[in-house]
Amino acid sequence: MKQYLKRMVLAMCLVACFFVLSACSSASTEADESSLDPQMASYITQTSEQLVQSITSLDKESGAQSQEYLIKQKEEGLAGGVASWLNSMNDTGSLVEILDSDAQESSDGSYVGIVNASFEKRNAQFKFFYTEDGQQMEVTSISISPEYTTGEKMQKAAMNTLMGMGTVFIVLIFISLLIGCFKYINVVQNNMAKKKDAQAEAAPAPVAKAPVQVADTTDEDEIAVVIAAAIAAAEEDELAETVVSNDKLVARSIRHANRSKRRW
Repeated sequence: MKQYLKRMVLAMCLVACFFVLSACSSASTEADESSLDPQMASYITQTSEQLVQSITSLDKESGAQSQEYLIKQKEEGLAGGVASWLNSMNDTGSLVEILDSDAQESSDGSYVGIVNASFEKRNAQFKFFYTEDGQQMEVTSISISPEYTTGEKMQKAAMNTLMGMGTVFIVLIFISLLIGCFKYINVVQNNMAKKKDAQAEAAPAPVAKAPVQVADTTDEDEIAVVIAAAIAAAEEDELAETVVSNDKLVARSIRHANRSKRRW
């Protein structure tokens, strides 16, 4: 029980120290803000209020033209402010009145002009960030923050949550369908392979070309030589030197023989 009480006392001491440090930091911030020159603060607040009135008077068409012109003039800060207004004008509506304005100096030497304004649908806060360039003040950036109610914030949070969860579920469903299609892909591939095999089996085997047989003319050539010799003998030619060549068979000479010895 005593240890529990000690822990509670330590926790309360830590909380008290936290609040003391927060108070010190806010006091130092207020001291820094109060150190801003009143003339410079008045100049910044007036400039910021004039910029609010000028920017909020633009509609979509004129705002787009102004933004294009400012980009050409290399006024990126003012062009960004016009773009922010075009994005938030549907949520705020037209300007009703300027509620209050303030000027602050940052630790890096730049200035911040804060303007709270009332619109048809809700209030909004404008912040203008300035840097001193010689004797002129240059707007580096502009931010517009409409004030939404707790119900509107919860509604937007719920819509963002639903959109995020819906996107995740859609992706998961798509992945599951894709995985489920893998088995059908395998079935299709197997069917195609079977069809190819069946076509290969049904196709007739290629007919081999019969070898070309070259007629053996050796016997015919021999018969031709014998016939030629017989014709020469029948014509009773006397000694005739006739040479008939065909491959390896050669008739060198043919002589007249006795008719009684002929056998044909």
